Amino acid sequence: MCRETLDGIRNHSWSRPAPATPEGEVVSWADRIAYVCHDFEDAVATGVVTPDQLPDLVRSRCGITRREQLAAFIYGMIDASASTGRIGMVAPQAEALAAFRRFNYDHIYLRPASRAQGAAVINMLRALVEHYSAHPTLLPDAPDADAGDPHVVHAAVAYVGGMTDRFACRQAVTLLEWPIEQLPHGIDTPV
Repeated sequence: MCRETLDGIRNHSWSRPAPATPEGEVVSWADRIAYVCHDFEDAVATGVVTPDQLPDLVRSRCGITRREQLAAFIYGMIDASASTGRIGMVAPQAEALAAFRRFNYDHIYLRPASRAQGAAVINMLRALVEHYSAHPTLLPDAPDADAGDPHVVHAAVAYVGGMTDRFACRQAVTLLEWPIEQLPHGIDTPV
């Protein structure tokens, strides 16, 4: 990959410096917009929050459906870029996006149930890595090394890290006899 592409990948997060290219900046904004809108939609679908809980600022400027929100934020970017010649977002939508993000953190990501579920997921993934590290022949591309060898551990981490949520849950139940009631909520895990 070229330097510009790598920079865009590396700096797409809210907590990183702005990407060096306009294309990278567009991707960074798109990532931010998609995360807040989709995470909110998922939280509404699972009953974690309701649309009327959104701050008035967000509802009045961007609506309550994902479609309305995406449109408002995208047009906010188009308007800013057209009027300034720079990648960005007009102030009303930028303020709404910041308020939306704060709302998601307060009501979705950092609520006690979410933190507890996050800890449970980490425990399950660690247990899977430990299991595959102890049984390297179960790895698809098993390194020629003994259980616990750093190469085996690396392969186990890579394998578990590449699993879908559903597959990881199925593997935990099948290989580790993981209690179904300890699986993450909201993931359809036919076993």
